[in-house]
Amino acid sequence: MIDLHTHSTASDGSFSPSELILYAADKGISRLALTDHDTLTGLDEASKTAAEAGIDFIHGIELNIEWPKGEFHLLGLGLENVHPSLHSLIDYLQENRKKRNEEIINKLRNIGIDVSFRELKDLFRTGSIGRPHIADYLVSRRFVKTRQQAFDRYLAKGRPCYADFRGADLKDAVAAIKKSGGVPVLAHPMSLYVAWGKLPGVLCEIFETGVEGIEAWHPGARVGECKRLEETGKQIGFFITAGSDFHGEKRPDRKIGKTAGQKSIDDRFFTEELAPALERARNPSL
Repeated sequence: MIDLHTHSTASDGSFSPSELILYAADKGISRLALTDHDTLTGLDEASKTAAEAGIDFIHGIELNIEWPKGEFHLLGLGLENVHPSLHSLIDYLQENRKKRNEEIINKLRNIGIDVSFRELKDLFRTGSIGRPHIADYLVSRRFVKTRQQAFDRYLAKGRPCYADFRGADLKDAVAAIKKSGGVPVLAHPMSLYVAWGKLPGVLCEIFETGVEGIEAWHPGARVGECKRLEETGKQIGFFITAGSDFHGEKRPDRKIGKTAGQKSIDDRFFTEELAPALERARNPSL
């Protein structure tokens, strides 16, 4: 089994990068990509542990992209030598994260919930704090019972303490990933919230920006939807990937090495799909 989409404590996962690798090895994973949100900080630790554990490690990232509706997340897989443009993009996104988090904390305080941004940062020592961390913070302070309740009452879009997060420009993100020796992949396309009738046209526009792959197989979608996404993606020209979007104990429904329908992610998604794209990225003359 392999997994091309996982998270660690460098963003919103529950396992440290090393713990993630050791857990993956214990579960029989032979190849794994770490794709934390808007950060590269866990990659060195994960890479070192992977070498010791005999796992083929793929350096990755998951970038937030500006999108009018829903969410657009872009995976960068196979980052060989991180280009300054990608570092600049990450700095931009982290600054926007900080502003958004401060706005959410202020909104919570304005409705009588006694929280502080400093306490939030002290509780989660990561440079990529997001709404899941704020939800867990509210649970720890007993303002809500569960993370889901925090989203339902305060943090989800349309709720009183929601704040927009400005993402990166898609073309800039694609260019930064490619300059870093990686390949850009559209993560969990259903999160775009585009109707099926309009989706092929939207995906064509995304493909034309230089995005090369589509994560057609993701546990947030039904098996039938994944098959449809795979067929549509191949017709457009995307290569196909699969991931678990594993977060550890914080998302117990997501199992490492498993995707939609609890199907195991086999190595064809690398050898037949991602590997040729990585080879082209690193040898443009091919």
